Amino acid sequence: MPYPCGPRISLRDFTSADIPAVREYTSDPEVTHWSTWGPNTLDQTTSFVEDAARAHLNEDRTAYSLAAVLDGKTIGSVAVWTTDPHDGNGELGYTFHRDHWGNGYATEAANQLLTFGFNTLQLERISATCHPDNIGSIRVLEKSGFTLEGRLRSHRLVRGARRDSLFYSILRDEHANPVAATTFQ
Repeated sequence: MPYPCGPRISLRDFTSADIPAVREYTSDPEVTHWSTWGPNTLDQTTSFVEDAARAHLNEDRTAYSLAAVLDGKTIGSVAVWTTDPHDGNGELGYTFHRDHWGNGYATEAANQLLTFGFNTLQLERISATCHPDNIGSIRVLEKSGFTLEGRLRSHRLVRGARRDSLFYSILRDEHANPVAATTFQ
């Protein structure tokens, strides 16, 4: 299946060859600090990549965990999935190697996911959550056109502690010209 491709970042299905690159950032406590998972062991990373790599075999696939690739190297993991097919709702998320933070790669990938979610998955609304102190993720969501809908109090149990999340969403007609935003490969 063709995925959206931006000027710098391309998205593709994972392969087992991605395990070392994914391991670099999923085992990094700084990368996983705001996540609900991690730092991951090698076994956890291997399981994630292998499960994601097998997903393309599912003809009724409604969830896409994809490799974000820069110059042939996997530098992040991105995902978009359907949460309610009847209402056309979905979610997205992303994690990038910290060596690539602050370069706009996550924003570019988020826009590719939005294009894919609205055009291919036929979603009408896509949401995302992040920790209230995760300034980088907040910026990615805002630059991608998401609207802050509110704060979900005690939303997640992470490493034994309750935490809040900020809740963002974007509607199909709010995504700026999704067809022209990226090309498909």
